[in-house]
Amino acid sequence: MPIYNAPLADMKFILNDVFNAEQFWQANENLAHVDAATAEAILEEMAKFAQNVTHPLNRTGDEEGATYSNGNVTTPAGFKAAFKQYAEGGWIGLAADEEWGGQGMPKMLTVLADEMLFATNPSFMLYPLLSVGAGMALNSYASQEQKETYLPKIYSGEWSGTMCLTEPHAGTDLGIIKTKAERNEDGTYNITGTKIFITGGDHDLAENIIHLVLAKTPDAPAGSRGISLFIVPKFMVNEDGSVGERNAAGPGSIEHKMGIKASATCVMNFDGAKGYLVGKENEGLAAMFVMMNYERLSMGIQGLGASEFAYQNAAQYATDRIQGRSVTGIKSPNKPADSILVHGDVRRMLLNARANNEASRAFAVYVGQQLDITKFSTDPEAIKTANDRVALLTPIAKAFLTDTAFDAVIDAQMVFGGHGYIREWGMEQCVRDLRIAQIYEGTNGVQSQDLIGRKTIKCNGAFIEEYIQEIRDFTNGLDADLNFIKDATLDAATEVESVTQYILEAARENPEFSNAAAVDYLHAVGLLSFAYMFARIANAAKAKEGEFYQNKLSLALYFVQRILPELALRITKVKAGSEVVMNFSEDYFTNQA
Repeated sequence: MPIYNAPLADMKFILNDVFNAEQFWQANENLAHVDAATAEAILEEMAKFAQNVTHPLNRTGDEEGATYSNGNVTTPAGFKAAFKQYAEGGWIGLAADEEWGGQGMPKMLTVLADEMLFATNPSFMLYPLLSVGAGMALNSYASQEQKETYLPKIYSGEWSGTMCLTEPHAGTDLGIIKTKAERNEDGTYNITGTKIFITGGDHDLAENIIHLVLAKTPDAPAGSRGISLFIVPKFMVNEDGSVGERNAAGPGSIEHKMGIKASATCVMNFDGAKGYLVGKENEGLAAMFVMMNYERLSMGIQGLGASEFAYQNAAQYATDRIQGRSVTGIKSPNKPADSILVHGDVRRMLLNARANNEASRAFAVYVGQQLDITKFSTDPEAIKTANDRVALLTPIAKAFLTDTAFDAVIDAQMVFGGHGYIREWGMEQCVRDLRIAQIYEGTNGVQSQDLIGRKTIKCNGAFIEEYIQEIRDFTNGLDADLNFIKDATLDAATEVESVTQYILEAARENPEFSNAAAVDYLHAVGLLSFAYMFARIANAAKAKEGEFYQNKLSLALYFVQRILPELALRITKVKAGSEVVMNFSEDYFTNQA
């Protein structure tokens, strides 16, 4: 069976040493209830749950899968009990407001808790994840009465939540959805339409499911400006808060997927189901984006979790597997061969994964800190800056962290050789489960277009300019003994600044340029972000004694010499322009003559 040991030492280092989390929390009156001891206790408890409860269910859940029969979905054996334990532990409401039964914990902390669940059982994690996202959307846009009705039950785990956006003909382009919302005289709406790819659309984990559904009223404006958001419960809710009769909303089938098989991905049919408007008509997309942006950061965490899991298992396998001899002389004379760790290429793959894990973890906590500022700060200027930073970095968190994680997982699988292809070793499931993270919640290509279009060109580069200034301000303060990461990070900042200006000018001349350059630009900004994270890691480690901290510096050097050079390649590809991509005729792609 695959192994997993929660990387608590690195998590605590990132929180305490890299980001000085306790000082950050204590300096904010809204976070003063959190200290380092509390944070560490939470992480240690989640580690136990992940290692002892969700990890043993990962493979069995994959083999059994979620099943559909007679209009109902059943989760694999053990999932219901695990979800009950998770809910009773207060984990669903870990970051939720105390007013609704939550614990008010900062995002800096919850991203690390989420990582452990994603590492051990991504299918399981998706069920409470959607509940948390639905809760956030309702907390931001629902009426007080709606909040009182739904939020305590969602955060207790008695009820769960979904997001129902995609339709058979409409995914990225939500402006063309067909689901209808017809007004009733009592203020409710009848919701009619079909949604696909609905994670947790039905299951047996909670007594009720609260669907958040995008639909259009009969007189709605065309496009995305005419989308409204509705609460559509699986079972109607009585005035006393109890569960009533079944609503006309339910699954028509579940998808048969490549991975995350224990997560029920449903086709949902709404046949005149009763719905309740959230906020105002035609303003539903803003509410849903609260949930979508949360889910997008979470996909980055899914990538980190998979990469950490894969690395740990590959490193253990490489230690135990003996093949060949070291070129510098026999290392294990009492064995017929040396460990494959003596081979440089094996180390390359493991170090690629390890560097990704530690940079990704720091980046996730950094984005979490920005989100905490937006939520808890009382300084309007700090909130504005943090909001801009979150807008810029959300597509990076989703797309770059899942792209690099997939590369890391493939490297880890390769360490296993043929065993990486065999089910019992766990790597093939890890690869299958992770692949979706690059696709759902907006494909990574779409995230790249969001970064280059809405988050860069639209604001004339202001968001990235502010981010680069922060990076320079921090990096310029590093001591001379960290020149290896200082110089590399400052050079990367200059290169990304320069290519951003190139993009702004090219986009004005050619409207097709940005789309063709988007993915490479996102990876360029991602590499700069990882350099920034390693600069912060190196700065936190340099004054401390011990192998643990020395290894941080060594890994930062590895990143500078073996991974960061990819930045030059990405910039070269950006500057290649769009003509070489767009000059092919449409017939070329299907005409095989």
